[in-house]
Amino acid sequence: MKGTEALALAILRSADRCYTVPGYPVSGLAARAGAVITVNEKVALEYALGDSLSGRRAAVVVKHVGLNACADPLVHATAQGLRAGVVVVVGDDVCAVASDVVQDSRYYGEVARVPVLEPDGETLGTAVEAAFEASETFSRVAIVRVTPDLLDADVPSPSSPRSDLEGSLADPGLTMAGRAAAAERRTAAMFAWSRSSPLNRLSGGERRALIVYPPPADPDALAPTREVGRPFLREHRLLTHPDPAGEPERFSSRGYCRTFCRDCPFHPALAILSERGMRAVCDAGCAILAMNPPYRVGIATYGLGSSVAVAATGTGVALTGDYALLHSGLNALIDVYERRLPLLCIVLANNRMGMTGGHPVPDILRYIAWANPVVCGADDNAALRRALAPREGGPRTVVIEGACPEGGRHVTVAYRDL
Repeated sequence: MKGTEALALAILRSADRCYTVPGYPVSGLAARAGAVITVNEKVALEYALGDSLSGRRAAVVVKHVGLNACADPLVHATAQGLRAGVVVVVGDDVCAVASDVVQDSRYYGEVARVPVLEPDGETLGTAVEAAFEASETFSRVAIVRVTPDLLDADVPSPSSPRSDLEGSLADPGLTMAGRAAAAERRTAAMFAWSRSSPLNRLSGGERRALIVYPPPADPDALAPTREVGRPFLREHRLLTHPDPAGEPERFSSRGYCRTFCRDCPFHPALAILSERGMRAVCDAGCAILAMNPPYRVGIATYGLGSSVAVAATGTGVALTGDYALLHSGLNALIDVYERRLPLLCIVLANNRMGMTGGHPVPDILRYIAWANPVVCGADDNAALRRALAPREGGPRTVVIEGACPEGGRHVTVAYRDL
């Protein structure tokens, strides 16, 4: 069979769901794998992360330039963690046959600190399953890089059994700096995994590395390795693992955490979510503070504009700001409504960039009138109680309008007082 067919069979065997934005050289692969076409690649990866939160493995199939659109949630997931495995299968158009640029996706391994596997015809099934297992072991996305020659080659049928493991979300007791430090420890373990893996063939005649990031062997062993595209392994053969010092920072050791401004208009809405035990995916911005005491309604965050799609396949509740929605959440909201996914999208609309200096934001209602949003005043408790209920049978957007207090600052709470 051809590489495209074998890779599709491997994805169907190892993944529960698959998403794509088609493009050369992976359009045929995505079709054979039954991948759902999404509005853009970022939304595809966010849906996959939501599936992960729900305990479902998910694959994302994109071409090389499509991986660029995934960069924000890809990098965030390394520090924030995941549960079930998420694998991005990326097709590199190494000769620009049907692309504007030549791009080598292996470099995203270094940027995002994620494992990158590059199979040959004999290891397609092995590579996909190994990528999912690595994603779950190191609680981050994994990348499988393929090229047109491999997809068009005659290869044997893949035969790797599925073996689900379990990843984990970041410890909620860690600060953001602590989460990054804890992720670096897992990165160091990932280096050891790469070097000890039997998947690499680095002795004898033709040398081939299946795991290309982290570097799988000593520099001398990598120098003659065969590569497709740029000399990634030769450029990175001297790279060493991170060596984080000290314990990851915790709120308890730092002594404080931050929460919403004392006079924040959105306290009533947050209190309702907390009272009802609702769990939300939080966006970057002020919404991220809902992960901290006293509310603790947020369970994960994967970057600006990410909460809508992640929540749509994850917890079912997205907590976002009006700027985050405008920034890059609108594409996801459009896609969610097109698919009629059961999402409660809560927009904290204060007409400002609350985390970046208070710069003005256009009225969000001008951009989402098509969604027929429920609009509530932040101080209308009765309306909030009616609107903030888990969603079944399709999406609902609730816009909560409130004005930030002049000169307001996020409150710093001593950890001993929590």
